[in-house]
Amino acid sequence: MRCFWVEKNESGEVSASLTEQPTSILDAAVTASPRIRVQVEYSSLNYKDALAATGHPGIVRKFPHIPGIDAAGRVIQSEDDSFQPGDAVIVTGNQLGVTHFGAWAEQIDVPGSWAVPLPDSLTPVQAMALGTAGFTAAQCVGGLIDHGVTPESGSVVVTGATGGVASLAISLLVKLGYTVIAVTGKESEHANLKRRGVDTVLSRDEFVDESKRPLLSAAYAGAVDTVGGKMLETLLRTTSYRGCIAACGLTGGHELHTTVYPFLLRGITLCGIDSAMCPMPERQKIWQRLAGPWKLDDLDSLTHVHPMDELASLVETILAGEMVGRAVVEI
Repeated sequence: MRCFWVEKNESGEVSASLTEQPTSILDAAVTASPRIRVQVEYSSLNYKDALAATGHPGIVRKFPHIPGIDAAGRVIQSEDDSFQPGDAVIVTGNQLGVTHFGAWAEQIDVPGSWAVPLPDSLTPVQAMALGTAGFTAAQCVGGLIDHGVTPESGSVVVTGATGGVASLAISLLVKLGYTVIAVTGKESEHANLKRRGVDTVLSRDEFVDESKRPLLSAAYAGAVDTVGGKMLETLLRTTSYRGCIAACGLTGGHELHTTVYPFLLRGITLCGIDSAMCPMPERQKIWQRLAGPWKLDDLDSLTHVHPMDELASLVETILAGEMVGRAVVEI
């Protein structure tokens, strides 16, 4: 099978290339049962995948490795009574592409408990345009709703607005009637964000407050933060009474310097979003939303499909912070 193979030599140097490997390497990959084997048709590119492709120690703990945290394809072998050969499935999260050989390969072996039937209203390309990014975005929006942030509550900020999760969060929020404020470091994308229904676009430097004041003027009902670091610190100090911030990213840094004042004086909620280990009942509910009442009208316009041969260059693009929209990979 063809796959994106990441290796580390004895001197610790990491290399990656498209190569052919025997499918027998999958046989020992799954210890849990019952298992299924999936012929992968499409995957996607996420920041986590790019880190795995470069052998980042926080993601890859064992070499050789195959990245790819999202897969859409068809079951070709099954030990699980829930699936039959020919069934179309989605596999995202859990340990796919992390401690487990991932979807940048023509086949994957996974526990049947990791798979969700592909909804009839989604094509495999659309499922991967959503992938973990769309799943995470939907979790973030659901978190705001669960904590009482409605379109009538006020504006919602989305940071890192041109990235995969943020782009999809914006589309969901606009579809559901929210007033969205987008924060981005890409000035060239301001007009495009406005066309997509964003009310106000702010530059990253314009938004982040470098002062040490524990609270700033309350301005936003909620936020979807894909950046972390100083961006999240600013959001904590500017979110209104009883507001909520759904936090799901750390491209701006993993440290958080704040005080208890936003929580004690304004009663805000910092809602952490973890997609990988989301329980299956919640996972199925989210995919049903994304395929039904939350199905995005502009999903195709956010999507660009690439062959596997372009994976190396795509990894460089996303690590440089230059990726716009969702990259789907045809396997």
